[in-house]
Amino acid sequence: MKSYNIAVIPGDGVGVEVTKATLDVLQAAASKFSFELAPTHYEWGCEYYLIHGQMMPDDGLAQLGKSDAIFLGAVGWPECVPDSVSLHGLLLPIRKQFDQFVNIRPHRLLKGTAGPLKKTDFDILCIRENTEGEYSGAGGRVHVGSPHEVAVETSVFTRQGVERILRFGFEQAQKRSGKLASVTKSNAQKFSMVFWDEVTDELAAEYPDVKVERYHVDAAAARMVTHPESFDVIVASNLFGDILSDIGAAIQGGLGFAASANINPTRNMPSMFEPVHGSAPDIAGQGKANPVAAIWSGAMMLEHLGEQQAANAIMQALDKALCDTQCCTPDMGGSATTAELAEAIVKLL
Repeated sequence: MKSYNIAVIPGDGVGVEVTKATLDVLQAAASKFSFELAPTHYEWGCEYYLIHGQMMPDDGLAQLGKSDAIFLGAVGWPECVPDSVSLHGLLLPIRKQFDQFVNIRPHRLLKGTAGPLKKTDFDILCIRENTEGEYSGAGGRVHVGSPHEVAVETSVFTRQGVERILRFGFEQAQKRSGKLASVTKSNAQKFSMVFWDEVTDELAAEYPDVKVERYHVDAAAARMVTHPESFDVIVASNLFGDILSDIGAAIQGGLGFAASANINPTRNMPSMFEPVHGSAPDIAGQGKANPVAAIWSGAMMLEHLGEQQAANAIMQALDKALCDTQCCTPDMGGSATTAELAEAIVKLL
């Protein structure tokens, strides 16, 4: 029987709750489709930071590197640890160390759910560059605390980085409807974003079966609200992809539905799967957290590992469960707990 080593980082707040719910569902799917998941838990996050002064141990990345995939619940506790510390101490190092240069976020309405828009027929795959661009961390501050303080943050765009994320976007468009929207702000950023546009045009010649449309990020953001059905595959830089995918989450019902995958397409190193929502300290420990984004992310993990049938079965069970209000968590108009929704999905499996 095939077995997969899964590194599990529940993290902080509701991350712990949605991770447990997800593992219950994943283990049920593994049992049904005859494979094994062997999770190893790593209790890293803000609580670990308060004790040890770092978000994970010095050899944390080496430990994670032994796994077939990584599942992350949520990280952050702003009252105790600044977001800049928690982000740069755990999530970003993992993405960069394992060259998870593709961030995938699907945006569509699950059955039984309703978003804030009248539109219901959208199905968007947002592909975000994940290791460089605006989140490269190049820069610094001088004369800190003085009237002459200067802060510099430099975006870094390499030809390799831009070309490989665009090529991934073109390949996904080929598998779907053959439409690709490349999003920049080249009218204002005349070096990095014009460069991105030029690479897009160069690659478009290699994919004549893909129709390419170019948008400025502000126009794309507006269009995602007014005409989301006009998009299929969106590819954007680290910052713009981050912003647009949060709009995508909003129109699909909120961050409780926002699944994501941090992918290394070469498969030489582990990829990481996580719900996009935060740790939600205000409801942590109350059993109110919506586990849909986490469970959807878990299904994406199984798909990446090659267990397509199990992934499909989870998504079908998720659709069925959400059609019953009694199975829904409070944010969806129901009264079910995080664990009860997971139990309903397990029963449907």
